[in-house]
Amino acid sequence: MLKEKFNDLGFGSKTTNQKTRLLNQAGTFNTQRRGQSKLDAFSWYHHMLNISLWQFLFILLIGYVAMNLAFTIIYLWVGIEHLTGMIASTFFDKFCEAFFFSTQTFTTVGYGRVNPQGLPANVIAAIESFAGLLAFAVATGMLYGRFARPKSHLIFSENALIAPYSATGKALMFRIANRLEHLVIEVEATVMLAYIDKTKGSTRQFITLELERNKIYFLPSMWTIVHPIDENSPFYNKTEQDVEEMDIELIVLIKAFDDSFSQIVHSRFSYKQFELVWNAKFVQSLFTDTEGKPYVEIDKLGVWEKIQ
Repeated sequence: MLKEKFNDLGFGSKTTNQKTRLLNQAGTFNTQRRGQSKLDAFSWYHHMLNISLWQFLFILLIGYVAMNLAFTIIYLWVGIEHLTGMIASTFFDKFCEAFFFSTQTFTTVGYGRVNPQGLPANVIAAIESFAGLLAFAVATGMLYGRFARPKSHLIFSENALIAPYSATGKALMFRIANRLEHLVIEVEATVMLAYIDKTKGSTRQFITLELERNKIYFLPSMWTIVHPIDENSPFYNKTEQDVEEMDIELIVLIKAFDDSFSQIVHSRFSYKQFELVWNAKFVQSLFTDTEGKPYVEIDKLGVWEKIQ
């Protein structure tokens, strides 16, 4: 039997002429937010957590240099003579010494050759050291948040297949695997079908597909998630052209317990109709070595071959 049929999953039932995804394959939503300023919708914390590591480190470096340049300019404005111990003679060399004095004060290293003299320079140095403590505390918190945040490392096959199933039937199937070697247990899958129902005024309908099995206890290799195409399936007696006209999207939700974090993690993925491969099957990926130990070739996760 078909599982529960929903009128809406939060995407709305109205359709547009553009056949775009509801859910990007990276797991983000494809709906744009308008009607408010970008500043109101922007969160630096979430932005810093979600960008790549190189972008994160680059922003920290730019911020570090910018803050030290700002304090360097302030020291020059107050008067370079208030920094004793400087041996530079040209303006550029003095600027460089003031900049590196700023970095030493900002990081509270304080090598000691250059020292602030007088109330203005000491007040600026005190403010800078306090700003440095706050800046490093914030940067450390964001860095810890990036590494300590529970994150799913599941990977999906690039295509979903319509493949032979049992003796005479067919099934829709795709593969998932854990990219890392740590233990993932109690993996549960939910696959929802979004499609256009032209008999109801071209509205978008949602159905949770019945799976061969929707939960496994361990994921040491790969899991082929299978939806049998029987008389209760929305794909029953449908041709490739029929599915194309339905403008389908398979929305995949995976929930698992990550033993490294001791927390539940989630992963999302989607397949559009043009990512369905008909009359194909996945190649074998699980083998046994000469010692009789099983091993899986992860690079064959999405490799398929046509059925003649």
